Amino acid sequence: MDFELSDDQRAVLEAVDALLARHAGPARAAELAAKGAADDALDAALAEAGFGEIALGAETGALEAVLVTERVARAAGAVAFAAGGLVAPLVAGRVLPGPVALARADDAGPVRFAPAARTLLVADGAAARIGALAPGDVAPVRSNFGYPVGRIAESARRRGEPLAAGAGERLLAWWRVGLAAEALGAMEGALRFTVGYVSQREQFGRPIGSFQAVQHRLAECAVAVEGARWLVYEAAAQGAPAEAAACAAGFALAAAGSVHRETHQLSGAIGYTTEHALHVWSMRLQALRLELGGPGAQLRALARERWDAPA
Repeated sequence: MDFELSDDQRAVLEAVDALLARHAGPARAAELAAKGAADDALDAALAEAGFGEIALGAETGALEAVLVTERVARAAGAVAFAAGGLVAPLVAGRVLPGPVALARADDAGPVRFAPAARTLLVADGAAARIGALAPGDVAPVRSNFGYPVGRIAESARRRGEPLAAGAGERLLAWWRVGLAAEALGAMEGALRFTVGYVSQREQFGRPIGSFQAVQHRLAECAVAVEGARWLVYEAAAQGAPAEAAACAAGFALAAAGSVHRETHQLSGAIGYTTEHALHVWSMRLQALRLELGGPGAQLRALARERWDAPA
């Protein structure tokens, strides 16, 4: 894998960053979180600009879709881009009516973006299927995680158009890659915000970010973020082989816990208030860590893929 972005990839990021500067950000995220809503305007803007089709483009693909997923999460965009712009096209081979929610047939737990979703992509062991969500299929669940979440009726999780054999494994692999990309973006957002805070907050007559102990902890967070970055980029560039996908998700979700803890401690008591924007990213990190069984489940999957170990 080339460690340098191409000119086209840089152009993609410049374009999506410009769009996100107009339509996203922590203030917008906090406003939507208070309502338990997704950002329909941002979703429409991304689709109109062609980003929804980037995973299937003639000159773009999975890596570019991961780059956009990361930037949306970094900007605290309240849209299901990972599901609709990355996972669904690469599993179904086409763009699905969005927003898209991802679920497992045997899991009745809350699903991110389910209350806003039009389409459900379901993993059922080795099988996968696509279904349309109808009124009454989703019961919204109140959440402080910054995402709209809801429980999907079993009947909705069991119906739909079956995909080709083996689609379940492919769905799970790309789901892990998308999850890792979202965690990467949210960690970047939390870390950037915290660096800005400690550069301004003064104690003993100097910014607390000038103290070596604080710098060491921020450096450890930065190392974790960079590790997650290259694991998820590699998994996407390789086409989400099961081992690489599980490795990226396991590392990113484990790192998310450390970044959540460190950024809150370095922000002090104010970091735990909704007036401080850190929660826009940090609470999402907590939600992402709960998905697909959390970091432990991903690392166990990695062990099975690498050594064929028992579950």
